[in-house]
Amino acid sequence: MYVEMRQINKSFDGFQASKDVNFGVEKGHLAALLGPSGSGKTTILRMIAGLDKPDSGDIMINGVRVNEIPGSKRGIGFVFQDYALFRYMTVADNIAFGLEVQKKSKGEIKSRVGELLELVSMQDLGKRYPHQLSGGQRQRVAFARALAPDPQLLLLDEPFAAIDAKVRRELRTWLKEMIGRVGVTSIFVTHDQEEAVEVADTVIITNHGKIEQVGTPEDICRRPATEFVTDFIDAKRLEVMMAGREG
Repeated sequence: MYVEMRQINKSFDGFQASKDVNFGVEKGHLAALLGPSGSGKTTILRMIAGLDKPDSGDIMINGVRVNEIPGSKRGIGFVFQDYALFRYMTVADNIAFGLEVQKKSKGEIKSRVGELLELVSMQDLGKRYPHQLSGGQRQRVAFARALAPDPQLLLLDEPFAAIDAKVRRELRTWLKEMIGRVGVTSIFVTHDQEEAVEVADTVIITNHGKIEQVGTPEDICRRPATEFVTDFIDAKRLEVMMAGREG
């Protein structure tokens, strides 16, 4: 496993947000943390990112325990729900930001930014500012910026939540294709069952800080492991969606 959470516990002011959390994500896979609001999804993501520290347990990335390693040293790219783009920077400058922090040469930065603009199909928009872009375009820029330093792990916190339904469906397909092309191990948080089943290789279902089930989309829909998963998953609707995808 490339990412592992081993017996992770985390509390905030007496509230236990994570309870004996255990799961692993294989290298190159796209995993979805799926669950209702308050189920502990974002807490898990923040601990992997190094933004929060577990009270107990081990976080492993590529075989290394990273609990004491700062987030900036973990080789992680992070895509925020609200894009978090710098308003007064152009698209190209936003993408270049992490490379400048790494003190890359101007030549390296220019080359990498050009490569990423092409990857996200925004070659002609590098000089625009975030307010001149659509929501979908801003999310693509956020994705490119996260990829710029060549992270080994990509984390996405409800990446499509701020985008309207039609564009969200288009971006799901785009994201899966991009991550498959780049080959970066990725974990994203969502409360949207359809999104998780359509995009992820592995679905991790959370409930009250616990992991209820880890499996493929087919496992989750057809072989629910707990009563909560049975009640939570809209299996009939998702089965129809998967059948259409397979057809």
